[in-house]
Amino acid sequence: MTLTPTLTKLQNARAIIGHSPLSTQVFLGATPKPFQVGKRHLGMAFKDEARNAAEKGVDAAKQGADTAKKASQEAKNETASAADEAMRKTKLIGDKVAGAAQDMAGKAKETAQEAWGSVKDTTQKMKDNVMGKAEESKEAIKDNVNRNMNNKN
Repeated sequence: MTLTPTLTKLQNARAIIGHSPLSTQVFLGATPKPFQVGKRHLGMAFKDEARNAAEKGVDAAKQGADTAKKASQEAKNETASAADEAMRKTKLIGDKVAGAAQDMAGKAKETAQEAWGSVKDTTQKMKDNVMGKAEESKEAIKDNVNRNMNNKN
């Protein structure tokens, strides 16, 4: 009779009773107690976690800002390099164009001088020819006039 109330108490206490032909064993299970943390300790734990998370966020933001700064600097350098290269090429082309224009102007001047010299030479030859023919004509006319006058006399 004493066994029945004991068994009831053991079952309420979450005990496990194991039977074997030779013996009976009773295992008492302990009820788990909740992890007890004082409110102050819990608040400090949350505060530490929040601080750690905030520090990680700040570090990530700094890292992102550094990366963005490096990327913008690289873009700026590449843009400046491309602009310098374009200016150098433009200057080179401008120098070539100016040189070509100067050469063309020199050639045009030489051509104009040659043409002027040719015109002068041709004009002088024409003048000499015309003057020569005029002298011949003048002499022929004089001879005709003198002959005609001699014949009349």
